[in-house]
Amino acid sequence: MAVAAMTSVDGAGTIALDVADGIATITLDRPDRLNAFTPGMAVELVAAFDTTDADDAVRAVIVTGRGRAFCAGADLGGGSTTFVPSQARTVETIDGVPRDLGGVAALRIAASRKPVIAAVNGPAVGVGATMTLPMDVRLAAESARFGFVFARRGLVPEAASSWFLPRVVGISQAMEWVATGRVFPAAEALTGRLVSRVVPDADLLTTARALATEIAENTSAVAVAAARHMMWSMLGAANPWEAHRLDSRVIAALGAGPDVAEGVASFLEKRPPRFTASAGDAVPDLVAEWPPRPDEWGR
Repeated sequence: MAVAAMTSVDGAGTIALDVADGIATITLDRPDRLNAFTPGMAVELVAAFDTTDADDAVRAVIVTGRGRAFCAGADLGGGSTTFVPSQARTVETIDGVPRDLGGVAALRIAASRKPVIAAVNGPAVGVGATMTLPMDVRLAAESARFGFVFARRGLVPEAASSWFLPRVVGISQAMEWVATGRVFPAAEALTGRLVSRVVPDADLLTTARALATEIAENTSAVAVAAARHMMWSMLGAANPWEAHRLDSRVIAALGAGPDVAEGVASFLEKRPPRFTASAGDAVPDLVAEWPPRPDEWGR
């Protein structure tokens, strides 16, 4: 087991990263502030996902919060200037303005080569809700609450959620939650398909770890990484022929590789598989990096 606190641009760690048994757990770690999002947290999340992608031992990533909240949204300690662009600590601009830091974090999560599971243990409001959208599976504790509250603060949703949210829950549900800005319980999140399961608070991390363990112990890292990028990227495809073209190319490559041979052999021999290919063998060798970076930033 390895446990590390990530150091942010603010000089103090705001998340913790734990790696054990093929599972990385990223914990938002500002419990005294309900894990409110800061510029430093954006930087640390990017660094954490860089770390998990580079570690072949990591097969799945869980993101959760310390204490009684997942993330209460942006830290409003800066008062009315919190969202003034000059206050944003970012080294990059897009179309001449500072990049939205929620988007910096969300797009890095989207690019993960490992499947990402959100274990929402309490309030997830504002960026606390939108940062979960590029995660692959969202599990909620019964006490969790969600809110896309931006319109109640005079803002629009950030973290590229105008792309993610309608694709996750549909445009009608997305607009209801965004236009009202209301905070709603886990049961409504389940009905609206924002989360896939609601479990008792005490069972949340156990449930998330069981799912991550199922991935780590039974599946091929290269296959999961390729499938993750294929499915997310195909959300923007013009027609199913694009998927057919990509499917055919990846199946041809993997079919001649070691993991397919092992997968078939283990099935015929009635034993657990011993896969050897890594997630890094899939991206970018088999499937393109996703989301693709703008042309002006290179590849």
